[in-house]
Amino acid sequence: EIYRMTISDGLTAVANVRALHQFLDREVARSRRYGRGLALLMLDIDHFKSINDEFGHLTGDYVLREVAQLCNRRVRREELFARYGGEEFVVVLPETTLDGAVTYAETLRALIEGHTFTFESNQVSVTVSIGVSTFQADMAGPKDLLRSADERLYQAKRSGRNRVTA
Repeated sequence: EIYRMTISDGLTAVANVRALHQFLDREVARSRRYGRGLALLMLDIDHFKSINDEFGHLTGDYVLREVAQLCNRRVRREELFARYGGEEFVVVLPETTLDGAVTYAETLRALIEGHTFTFESNQVSVTVSIGVSTFQADMAGPKDLLRSADERLYQAKRSGRNRVTA
């Protein structure tokens, strides 16, 4: 129980940053060793600050939990969904190509956009932007993969939000 608490996010009950780094270390080593695909999605809730400002932090917490549950239901046992920080989440997809990861990301984006978020009779519109990257042989390690997905996430944000960029 104590170990589970050290690798789970208290608010969303999904993996936390510590668990993410442990998982990524293993998967990057495996990808490098066997030459297998490894994709990473970085997902950020669009205009999250305005949700907190307009509806309050309890609604913001509800949105975080609901997004986490929606996404986590789509994740298979060999994959990992983790809260990266604030309103950012990461999905690690072993043995996945860039095309497969983009399709997966688009499925998550549409799922969240189409979901009805209702908290204390307030209906909140929620969308996400997603950056997609794959591990490349010239990357030094997990930090490079995270940085690459983060750059693509910010491209999605700059180009209008509620989109997937690879």
